[in-house]
Amino acid sequence: MSKILFVMTGADHWTLADGTKHPTGYWAEEVVAPYRAFEAAGHEIVVATPAGVVPTVDRGSLEPDANGGPERAEEIAVTLRAATELAHPIRLDEVILGDYEAVYYPGGHGPMEDLAVDTTSGALLRAALASGTPLGVVCHAPAALLATVDAEGYSPFAGYRVAAFTNAEETQAGLADKAKWLLQDRLVAMGVQVQEGEPWAPNVQVDRNLFTGQNPASSAPLAALMLQSLR
Repeated sequence: MSKILFVMTGADHWTLADGTKHPTGYWAEEVVAPYRAFEAAGHEIVVATPAGVVPTVDRGSLEPDANGGPERAEEIAVTLRAATELAHPIRLDEVILGDYEAVYYPGGHGPMEDLAVDTTSGALLRAALASGTPLGVVCHAPAALLATVDAEGYSPFAGYRVAAFTNAEETQAGLADKAKWLLQDRLVAMGVQVQEGEPWAPNVQVDRNLFTGQNPASSAPLAALMLQSLR
């Protein structure tokens, strides 16, 4: 059984421009949809976080309104409760990339707080890209790409086509005017070619071994494409 690494935020808040700590973590659907797909295909999932912190789910991502109704919200909650890997993460600095067939970063606002500045994660991302390992990054998780910029201001992800949570979506979510910075702006500034789709609609971009998705609705199709690359 091959292993797939889920690199997840260890943050339980996102610091806004005024210093307020906005409660957050990972977004449930972005973990559950790929988890189900990879597990059904026979892969073992290993979770890694900074310092081995047990990841926190964004409570808003469990609400019925965020999941198309109470029935699907309950299905997602049930999957999270059964996913024992989430309760036993390994430390990110203990990851050996060669042990894994693929690497996946789910979003939520948490990565904006920690993975965006995590040098260990940045080194793992650079190594995964260079090795050809299938690398999936969805929604706000492309914030982690910011940690791949070197002292000269260069990132190996510059020039790649990437889907990520857009300024329009952040505005519609009501947080754009409260943020220290916006993900789309920072990615463009580092040379990434952000491919903006319609707000909240699935948008997956594949560029070489990099698979990226714009929003929660993109996580399931992204996982399906990653699985195709593993066959």
